[in-house]
Amino acid sequence: MQDMILFLVAFLLLFGAKKVPELARGIGKAMGEFKKSREEFENEVTHAVKQAETEVIAPQPAAQVPVTKDASATKPV
Repeated sequence: MQDMILFLVAFLLLFGAKKVPELARGIGKAMGEFKKSREEFENEVTHAVKQAETEVIAPQPAAQVPVTKDASATKPV
């Protein structure tokens, strides 16, 4: 507990009593934006996973290989 009090006193001396509320507000806004961004990212990932699970992937048709006559097979030897 003493360490916390010492830290707060040093913080007040460094930034002043008027700057502390501004810094706290800035940190609060930054944390709120981070939380909002994290939730949006999680929602996007969850939505993409659900969409991938519900999509039925049709089997791809086999590649069509053109059939050509071998020229050597038609010539008599």
